[in-house]
Amino acid sequence: MSAGGSASPVRVALPRGDLRGPVDAHLRDVDFVVEGYGSGARTYRFEVERRPGIAVRVFSDQDIPIQVALGHYDLGIASRTWIDELLVKHHLDSVVPLRQIDVAGEDLVAAGAPGTTLAEVASAGAVRVATEYPNLAQHYLAHARVPDYRLFEVWAQAEAWPPQDAEMAVATRRAADKEGLEVYGEVHRGGVWLIANREALARRDLSAALEPLLRIPLAPEAGGLVAPPPLEAATRRLASPPPEREVFRIAVPDGHAQRHTVAALADAGISFPGYAEDSAQRYPDSGLDDVQVKVMRPQDMPRAVALGQIDLALTGRDWLRAFLATFPAAPVVELCDLKRSKYLLGAVVTEDLPVATIDEAVAYWRRDDPEYPIRVASEYVSLADEYARSRHLGKYRVIPISGASEGFVPEDAEILIEGTETGTTLRANRLTMIDVIMESTNCAIGAATRPAGRRGDLRDDFVARMATAAAATTAG
Repeated sequence: MSAGGSASPVRVALPRGDLRGPVDAHLRDVDFVVEGYGSGARTYRFEVERRPGIAVRVFSDQDIPIQVALGHYDLGIASRTWIDELLVKHHLDSVVPLRQIDVAGEDLVAAGAPGTTLAEVASAGAVRVATEYPNLAQHYLAHARVPDYRLFEVWAQAEAWPPQDAEMAVATRRAADKEGLEVYGEVHRGGVWLIANREALARRDLSAALEPLLRIPLAPEAGGLVAPPPLEAATRRLASPPPEREVFRIAVPDGHAQRHTVAALADAGISFPGYAEDSAQRYPDSGLDDVQVKVMRPQDMPRAVALGQIDLALTGRDWLRAFLATFPAAPVVELCDLKRSKYLLGAVVTEDLPVATIDEAVAYWRRDDPEYPIRVASEYVSLADEYARSRHLGKYRVIPISGASEGFVPEDAEILIEGTETGTTLRANRLTMIDVIMESTNCAIGAATRPAGRRGDLRDDFVARMATAAAATTAG
């Protein structure tokens, strides 16, 4: 099923996003021309001009170390932050960092509320830490000897959690500065590296790609992990229970769901100045003294509700289901369906498969090897695992990904658990949804137990208004 033997191409993984331009410039300088890569083309697969036998695939930065570690790719260029996020926990010898190239990478810092210090927050009780980099954050906290902490793994915008929803964020320095946070110390000095799969490096002739890539100039300064100085031992104060929160807190989404949410709120006669279809402040105006609105990633809302930090959140039903697949006992429920932003979530395969059902697909993949492990790629890792078990796939492997998902099938995964609104992107990539898991819409979620007093009354009122508007929109 996988490429093998000396005739198989040398496979190189390159990053998309902000690294794309500078990496492409260096590739051209060393006569490794991947035409279309630097222009930001939506294509995920490329060939290298005048260098036959090399296959290039574009990934989100954080996916590249995993793909190289799995042996799906022989070589890759990726941020050292994501390389070390993998290696600091999983001490793999399958990933070989070869050299730091002359491309600027993002530094990571630990940061918190303005005017505070790490020693102050560490001595005040349990430190809540929001981050996309839980392994690097744990490395920093352990070396700093922070005595008690809780890691909140978020999808993005960790810098938006302090000071109300976390005492600390581990995020890029640029993001922390933009949010006005106090920087406590460096976590990682960044850098961009050329990496290789150890087995491929030892057993395969990679010279067609490796020889030019090793000519990319070295970075002038070394990046990498930072071991912070340990905090001085101090008597830790026992934190007193926080007073019952009186302010009612609503979370509204940014990104793709933003315009749908603005429309749903407008239909219910609700508007938050500072939150519009094409712009959003971090804290829009609610118009009420005892109501606070916060803009955050919809993927992170179920966690914030389960932790008791948000009373009402407007997110996707898919993200609620994904969270509950990970934490089945979490005290968060759907309060009403807003009936907007509809799309299907399901199992996506290449349209070249000569099958009509997922059972037929499994039989086709295992026609030569009954023990072949079926690879399931998805941003929804727990949902992908739940799907594989519920469909009795037998031996399988879930591959966590963070973007550029349509390019994974069929070379790097047999199944992609993905959502689609119109199917246009799937068809453009010769993919088809062979099995539907759920129809997702945006919805209002809250704690399983209704808040007491005024907060409970406000939740009831907001939900009733949105439910009535959703019913009227559907009926119309």
